Amino acid sequence: MRRIDQIIVAIIGALAVAALGFVAFTSFPAQPMPHALDALGSDNQVSVAHEPWWIFRPRSKEPTVGLIIYPGALVDARAYAPTARAIASKGYVVVITPMLFNLALFGEERAKQVTPFFPKVRQWALAGHSLGGTAAANYVGKNEGVRGLVLWASYPADNNDLSRRNLIAASIYGTNDTLATPDKILGARTRLPAATKFIAIEGGNHAQFGWYGAQSGDGAATLAREQQQEQIVNATLDVLQQLEHLP
Repeated sequence: MRRIDQIIVAIIGALAVAALGFVAFTSFPAQPMPHALDALGSDNQVSVAHEPWWIFRPRSKEPTVGLIIYPGALVDARAYAPTARAIASKGYVVVITPMLFNLALFGEERAKQVTPFFPKVRQWALAGHSLGGTAAANYVGKNEGVRGLVLWASYPADNNDLSRRNLIAASIYGTNDTLATPDKILGARTRLPAATKFIAIEGGNHAQFGWYGAQSGDGAATLAREQQQEQIVNATLDVLQQLEHLP
């Protein structure tokens, strides 16, 4: 075998090993807690469909406002089911979109597949946790039709300036989050509309934006997950309620 052929074979082999390693690494996301799995069943308030995404619909009304949730990096999408259910029970359709390789940056355009599925929904908001929030903000930056953005322990990428967009936006963060720190969240303020609400959850951390247990490198929360989730849900509902009043 010629020297050049040996080099090509070695490069191909190295790339194959790297690709297999990447797939293996992303194939084991943080798993949902039992409470999250319990939230995946329908009841007399909320119906839950499992295909083509996780879809939560209120039984009390036909929603005209919807929310699409982008999961955090390497987190099983089902870990956001309790949050989705709580929001849906207030009269909104909520869709959680699982992501390729469990990384939202590989699925920024998922919202474009979701919205035509619900022709009676007039206004949409995107919510995203951590890297999912960055991906959601990227999508909103490229698509004028989305009027709401809710960032959960997240912020727009450096090259994504949404400051001039006509958005109803909220940035919700935990003061004990040592991954998406308060300094990082507030440092991105200029890339969001001036009217964006910044909501600090005192004692909240990164992992308690979902239901998947602890997370490496995160700070310790000083309030219960249920308490942090209640504040997350209420702040998200505030954005959706404002969207209801848009033409």
